[in-house]
Amino acid sequence: MSTQGTADYAGQAQLPELVTKAVDLARRVGFTKSCRPEQGRLLFALAAGARESIGETGTGCGVGLAWMIAGRRPGVRVVSVERDPQRARWAAELFADVPDVEIVHGDWTRVYEHGPFDLLVVDGGGNGKQTAAADPERLLTPAGSIVIDDFTPLSQWPPLYGGQPDTARLSWLNHPALLATEVRLAADLSAVIGTRRP
Repeated sequence: MSTQGTADYAGQAQLPELVTKAVDLARRVGFTKSCRPEQGRLLFALAAGARESIGETGTGCGVGLAWMIAGRRPGVRVVSVERDPQRARWAAELFADVPDVEIVHGDWTRVYEHGPFDLLVVDGGGNGKQTAAADPERLLTPAGSIVIDDFTPLSQWPPLYGGQPDTARLSWLNHPALLATEVRLAADLSAVIGTRRP
C-alpha cells in the first residue's frame, strides 16, 4: 500500500483488465493507497511461481490482488484479508466472478486461518509487517516467498528510519527462517522479498 499509489496509474497503458477495474474502483471511492504499478508488476511475476496458494493482508480496493490474480496459474487459490468492512465488501463484489478468490474481512491475523501459502504479501494496516509480526514458518510452504513492501530504498547499512535503525526492515532481512533481500522497484520504492529456508 502506497500513500498515493492509486494516482500513479494515471496514463498507464496495457494493464491487465482486472487491474484496470480495481484501479477504477479505488478512484470511484477515493481510496488513494493502492499498490504502485512497479509493485504490481513484481507481484504479477511472483504470482506465476505459486503452485497452490497465494495470500495477502491489506486488500484495499484490490489493485495488488488483481495483479496477482492476473499472474497466477489456473487453479491457484488466492485469499486476501481486509480489516475495513466497506473495502472488504467492495473487493468481494469486484472479484465475485473470479474463480478461487476469497476476500476475508478482519484483522490481518485471519490470514493464518487460510495458510500456508506459496506466496504471501504482507501489506496494509494492522502491523502484520512490523518487526516480523507475521510468522513465515507458519504462513509459508517450504520454499514459499513473502513480500513486504513500501520501504524507501536503503542507502546505508544499517538502514535508518527517522534517524534510528529501521527495526522493521532489519527484522525481515535478518529473519532466521528466511533468505531475504531488498529489491529496488523505483527511486523511492523498494520491497523485501524472503524465501522460507528449507
